[in-house]
Parts: sequence; C-alpha cells; structure tokens
Amino acid sequence: MLMIFILYQTEVTESILLLTNLLGKFHVLTLIVQLDKMRQGIALSDEDRMPWLEKIQESLRKRLLDGETVVLACSSLRKQYREILRGSDPDYKPGSYTSCKVTFVLLEGNAEVIAARLQKRASEEEHFMPLTLLQSQFDLLQADECEKIFKISVVLSPEVIVNTILEMVANSLNP
Repeated sequence: MLMIFILYQTEVTESILLLTNLLGKFHVLTLIVQLDKMRQGIALSDEDRMPWLEKIQESLRKRLLDGETVVLACSSLRKQYREILRGSDPDYKPGSYTSCKVTFVLLEGNAEVIAARLQKRASEEEHFMPLTLLQSQFDLLQADECEKIFKISVVLSPEVIVNTILEMVANSLNP
C-alpha cells in the first residue's frame, strides 16, 4: 500500500480522504505540547518534533504492515523528518526514493500567498500557528529533486490540487 504525505493543507487532505474512502480511518496524531508552544509563537526545535515524528512512524508502520493506505497532512519540511517517515516502510532503504511506499506532496506557494491563507484560517480559528512563525517554516523547508517529491502550486483550486495529486499517485503506481 501507499502512504501519501501532504505538506500541509487541511482542505486538500480531507478531499483526498473522501475520494479514496479513507475518511473513516482518519487519525489525529498531535502532541499537545507542540501546539501550545506554537500558539505562543515559539518555533519548534528538532527535539520537539522527534517524539511526534517517531509516533507517526510507529503508527504508519503498523498500518502499512496491515495493508492500509494512509493519507497524512504534516509539515515534514526537512529531509531528516521525511527520512524518519519513510522508515515506516519496512522495505525502505535510505536513498531509494523511487521504490519507497511513502510518497510526499509539497504544496508550493510564496510567503505572501501562504501568509494570506494562514491569516484567514487563524481569524476563523481554524489554525493554531501564528503568522509570526511562517518564515521559520520557509527557513526549514528542504525539497531536493532527488527525493521525488510531487510539487503542486497552492494557487490552484483545491479540486485541481486533489485531482492532480491523485493522478500523480496513480501514474507513480502504474508507470
């Protein structure tokens, strides 16, 4: 089975869950201490992120071994974080991105577009991260071409983004 990681947009993730009939299996894996820290405008350190990434890896490995397909939205912005998540695939060998059962999708956008969306979601109380932390997220972002990360522009409509992701995944499964 395949795991899809979306870096990070709730509406797109929810649409993919619905279209792939995975919504009933949706699980939230969040450590409350991280949310509280970010709400206070404090950027997370690698030490803050590691327990969360390890918890996700453990949960995903179990689901993968059970033959499940998983769709996850998370900000695995650094290659190091994605390597931990790729480790959910028991057959993954570091650097063998094309044979890994874990696929990443990066929703690309410039700081202005994402800031406007974040501000809107924050005003509607739909997001926990203050705008002041956005630049720290851009500073962490690493997206090497060799990793085979699918990239899609955030300026497209959610429907187009979802359909593009599903098409990319289908094409990667049936080259």
